[in-house]
Amino acid sequence: MFTKKEYDFLIIGSGLAGLYAANYASDFGRVVLVTKTNLNVSNSYYAQGGIAAVTDSNDSPDLHLKDTFEAGRGLCDYPPVDILVNEGPERIKDLIDMGMQFDTLEGELSRGLEGGHHRRRVLHAGGDSTGKELVQFLTQKILDNKNIEVLENQMVYKLLCKNKQCFGVLTYNPCDHTNLKLKAKHTFLAMGGASAIYQRTTNPDTTVGDGIALAYAEGVELADMEFIQFHPSAFYSEDGNTFLISEAVRGEGAQLFNKKGERFMLDKHELAELAPRDVVARSIFEQMQENKDEFVYLRLDHLDSEIIKRRFPTLYKKCAQFGVDMCTQVPIAPAAHYMVGGIKTGLNGETNIANLYSFGELASSGVMGANRLASNSLLECLVFGKRAITHATNQSINNDIPKFETKELHCNPDIEHEFLNQVNLIASAMNSLLGIVRCQADISTLIDSLESIKQNFPFEENEYYSTRMLNLLKVCELMAKAALLREESRGGHIRSDFEQENKAYMAHSIQTKDKDLCFVPIENK
Repeated sequence: MFTKKEYDFLIIGSGLAGLYAANYASDFGRVVLVTKTNLNVSNSYYAQGGIAAVTDSNDSPDLHLKDTFEAGRGLCDYPPVDILVNEGPERIKDLIDMGMQFDTLEGELSRGLEGGHHRRRVLHAGGDSTGKELVQFLTQKILDNKNIEVLENQMVYKLLCKNKQCFGVLTYNPCDHTNLKLKAKHTFLAMGGASAIYQRTTNPDTTVGDGIALAYAEGVELADMEFIQFHPSAFYSEDGNTFLISEAVRGEGAQLFNKKGERFMLDKHELAELAPRDVVARSIFEQMQENKDEFVYLRLDHLDSEIIKRRFPTLYKKCAQFGVDMCTQVPIAPAAHYMVGGIKTGLNGETNIANLYSFGELASSGVMGANRLASNSLLECLVFGKRAITHATNQSINNDIPKFETKELHCNPDIEHEFLNQVNLIASAMNSLLGIVRCQADISTLIDSLESIKQNFPFEENEYYSTRMLNLLKVCELMAKAALLREESRGGHIRSDFEQENKAYMAHSIQTKDKDLCFVPIENK
């Protein structure tokens, strides 16, 4: 039986995007923040490097915009990027005014340098734990706010949409097997990306694109699902355990060497190790392929070890746990890190469904293009999260909520074992067939494999593991089909059978339920 609740603002996701938006929305009405597991499980929590914004007189929004466009490989839309770089500093000021403590040096904000940036503009906190510090800071604000209710361990399994309007969601709690029907004037999807569908990933295992599957099922438009950003430097270990080695490490002077002792980035890009992520990740991949190695080295032995320990205390300890001295060299290899595409949104996070918004990694706002500029992600959460809430408060609401014929979700534990087996097989297939470099033959093989799993999985109607498997298969299928139709190499999408950029594809891919994929032009100035 459903427990029914009603709110003004329903926000799904407990990363920076959801937390910041919930805190802001609480000034305008009753808020519920729904999260899949616990409040502190999100990509934001694990973000190390920082948040990029102009806070220095030697920098400017125009320079930040230029770097964003260069990294985006021709697919950034001008209006949202212009908004990001100009409103970003205001959102940083908001956080500082709220009491957020960023790292300082001699009384000034400490600014790091990361790949693709031509200025030091990346703010950080706790050295190399910026995401954790931000999430913990805002989480406490949420818990102290009487106008915000938090619902943990809730898997959202259906959006309540009719006549191109959204009225809320259905959720299932796998811990106590209860079902909720949450109705709201405005619904906001901030559920993060999908990189945990890959075998080798920097993401928590909850980040499997649920928001993509939910939105697609209700006719929400998706954009650029072929673009997955592989972070160049994830820790390599023989047992498969990995964690992100922040781009900020290269910003402080770390260099990339292959196992022959050759520094290989010098002739790849003018910024060498600080080239945009797609360039660095592909270069590492090529070194691994050519030399038949499973990793390369990030060397720091030429840097001041005390500065490294002080700047990256968390990473230093993590490396030490694996017997690696970070102050000498660290074995690294690329890993799936960020979903560049997602739910297509306007300048205020709005979707093509009324009263339904999206922001953060789940959204495709037009900012990221074909390859996200380092540390723009946390800034995007703030800028478009606030814009979405502001937009929603100015909309007239249809108070006539239609009736929905809904069925509760149940859980059959007998399906769990098969579910976990297939999840691992899918992750392996995604890594090998839709990784950093892909081609028509591999993508077609992947699509056939996904269809085979779909035909043979022991699905049950309205069942928890069955629902999760259907969502996972749909997300992988959407990515694969978009990748198959973009017959070029651009940013995070590299085709070995179409190795060059093609001006014909200087456009966003759009996928909508019951419609063929199409390409729409980018928005210029």
